[in-house]
Amino acid sequence: MSRRGDPLMLSNADWTLIHKWRLAGMPLRIVLRGIADALDSHAHSWGRSRKVGSLAYCAAEVDAARERWERALTVGEEPAGDPSALLLRLGDALAGCAPIRDRPEAIALAQALRDPSRAAEPRRSLEQWLMAREADVVEWLAAAHGPEWRAAIEGEVDADLAGYRGRMPERVLRQVRTESIARRVTTGHGLPRFSLFAL
Repeated sequence: MSRRGDPLMLSNADWTLIHKWRLAGMPLRIVLRGIADALDSHAHSWGRSRKVGSLAYCAAEVDAARERWERALTVGEEPAGDPSALLLRLGDALAGCAPIRDRPEAIALAQALRDPSRAAEPRRSLEQWLMAREADVVEWLAAAHGPEWRAAIEGEVDADLAGYRGRMPERVLRQVRTESIARRVTTGHGLPRFSLFAL
């Protein structure tokens, strides 16, 4: 929405595509990553002056995102990247994140991320652990900056989502809102996303 430049009104075909993704069991963050990848590609294409008019434009990147995610989570198959390298990168980034680097919980998490045994965990449980830790980091950063900063971030996200209220299930809207806030907070502090999908 904000990436596109104005609200995208979803067509019946778009809702059918969303329904297909949901039936396929794709996590919301994977769908959002695919959409972000499609928009990144569009921003650097020859046709970047034209706005993306439909979610169908993003379908191929969403499918590619799903395939990478499934490869990363498949037991007994070589993952798309090295989890230990990602975890080390996350640990180093967290240790260097000025607003929270001296917080005891952040120091402990940076150490846990650097623990070699963490990368040996099953991919699905590791992904869930990373998602929960990202939520913790977002909360720590919000606490470090204070309520006005947090309200400003939430206000920006809510403004982006205003056109979708009443047009999608409230539960889905809450998930999109949480994901959008996490993305703004982490990337705004130079932190990678806490996900194997970042491999």
